Amino acid sequence: MSYPGGGEVRGDAYGTTPLVTGDAVVLDLRAAGFATRAVALLIDVIVQGVLFLLHMVLVAWMGTAVDPAATAAVFLGGMILIFVGYPTAFETISRGRSLGKMALGLRVVGTDGTPERFRQALARALAGFFEIWATTGVIALITSMISKDGRRVGDFLAGTMVVEERTGRPRQEHIPMPPYLAGWASGADLSRLAPETAAAARQYVLRYYELAEHTRHEMGVRLADAVAAQISPPPPPGVAPADFLAAVLAERRRRQQIALQQQRSQHRPAS
Repeated sequence: MSYPGGGEVRGDAYGTTPLVTGDAVVLDLRAAGFATRAVALLIDVIVQGVLFLLHMVLVAWMGTAVDPAATAAVFLGGMILIFVGYPTAFETISRGRSLGKMALGLRVVGTDGTPERFRQALARALAGFFEIWATTGVIALITSMISKDGRRVGDFLAGTMVVEERTGRPRQEHIPMPPYLAGWASGADLSRLAPETAAAARQYVLRYYELAEHTRHEMGVRLADAVAAQISPPPPPGVAPADFLAAVLAERRRRQQIALQQQRSQHRPAS
């Protein structure tokens, strides 16, 4: 049985228009604004600048007691650690967030929405040394202003983008019933719905705002097909997959709660 819902979106399980979000990341994949990115970058630059000044003090102190070759090695090693190692390690461990991005609610993700990987963080840091530090930020500024998503050279090389993660709707564990499907769901036969199918549909609905737009649509249709093949009657025409799945899961949960209450009442000792 094929899912009869069309491509028309009448809303989703939460009654709002779908957002463009990341894939498998708890964040709204809405490209960060230029001003927000600039402030976050300024915070990171200040942090690295302070570290560099402290490093210079250390090198100057060492220069009075250590031979020039060792001093030069320490100076070069420290620069690599501060300008490349520090941002690479920080963004890898924090899954795409530097101190500046943490403060502004931003995160670096892959263009497909996946969490930033080590190689991506390294590519961003290496490019950042030249486009931010070596050119005083001119290249990064121009690239970010030209790019539709505010991506700098490092983002293009790494296949990443900076997104806002505080604008997305918090994940909900309770799946509400779309009001306009309540009547249909109450009369639907859900007895043949397999637990594994229901579990997959539940994960999809709960993570709806975490999926990239193309993934959201393709996965929704695929899961709706699977669920529609196991229940009857089919949903009304034109229902969005997310609403259809939410209605099935909400009704299934309602019936399970009723069954549990009846079971408890039967085993309740008579007074």
